[in-house]
Amino acid sequence: MRTAQRTNKGKKIILWTLLSIVVIVVGIFVYLQSVTYSPSERAEAALKSDDQITITTIKGGYQFEPKGTEVAEPNIIFYPGGLVEPASYSPLARRLAEQGHRVYIADMPLNLAIFGPNKADLFIEEHPDEAFVIGGHSLGGSFASRYAAQHSEKLEGIFFLASYADKGGSLKDTDLSILQITSTDDGVLNREDWETAKENLPEDTTYVSIEGGNHGQYGSYGTQKGDNQPAITEEKQLEEVGVALDHWISALNK
Repeated sequence: MRTAQRTNKGKKIILWTLLSIVVIVVGIFVYLQSVTYSPSERAEAALKSDDQITITTIKGGYQFEPKGTEVAEPNIIFYPGGLVEPASYSPLARRLAEQGHRVYIADMPLNLAIFGPNKADLFIEEHPDEAFVIGGHSLGGSFASRYAAQHSEKLEGIFFLASYADKGGSLKDTDLSILQITSTDDGVLNREDWETAKENLPEDTTYVSIEGGNHGQYGSYGTQKGDNQPAITEEKQLEEVGVALDHWISALNK
């Protein structure tokens, strides 16, 4: 009798433990969904194919590809910022595709690059004989640098948008070309950490500062918590980012 009682009690404990775990997991998921930034109407519109760009949902994210022209290398892989839906970066990806590049935006589990640091492999495997660069915004840039540090032989360079390479993604001993873009009115980027992290990059890193830009306008998803009001429009900031990337990529091809 006592053995049966113990068995039933043990089953109840296991059941309640499993139920508690499920409740916690669901709670975390709901919370993350509530604080995740969604694409603006402009970003949603930029995610639609037209007579210039074909946009496809593929395994691992989105692919932007120019129509009616030969794809210009390098292909570009982009890791989104933390808790930002990947479609929020479609205006930037479309602009880069309009310059002739094939562009991939990674779709991260729970919209956190920490859970999908090797997503780039899926895109590189599609065109293994072509050149690639990788980059990202905020948290996405840090995990792009970790990927680049471990797979430098697969890449030509890496770009950071309001981001930096931490020790786990140190690139100072690689031959990769590196572009660092920041903005003067960024209220989210930790400038002290960013300055310290320069030691993880080679001396010939290219630095670009966007006057009046903020943290959130590298994408198109509205105002980010803790950010400053920008002195320039989203369109102006993305245009300056695109120009900086164009110049950097042109230098790669020389």
